[in-house]
Amino acid sequence: MPLEVMLALVIGGIAGIALLLHLSGRSNQRVLTPEIAREEWRRHFPDDMIVDVTLAHDGHAALMRTETGPGLLWALGADTVARHLMDFDWLDHPKGLEIFFHDFGAPRVLVRLDETERRHWRHLMEPA
Repeated sequence: MPLEVMLALVIGGIAGIALLLHLSGRSNQRVLTPEIAREEWRRHFPDDMIVDVTLAHDGHAALMRTETGPGLLWALGADTVARHLMDFDWLDHPKGLEIFFHDFGAPRVLVRLDETERRHWRHLMEPA
């Protein structure tokens, strides 16, 4: 098979799969509720005891308070990512808070928060 034909088939196949995923709604970013946030946190950290859940107004991030300390859960497409807030830095960003983890697996995340949420989240993330 000529290379040009094979390349066209591969590109067409990948584009077709992407289009099917998008049309079926699988490319939408996950929206969290308190119950979903608890379930997702337990999926990532099954041994943690959850004390409280604070959702961002857009529903794409949740600040989790556990018996071992705070943690952050955020939507990454249709899935979620969770990290304990043990070794991190944060900066104010015009759209919310930018959190830098000292972890190459998830180096940073921008949590979109309004000014009221930003103050509340900073207060909850402060060490005891």
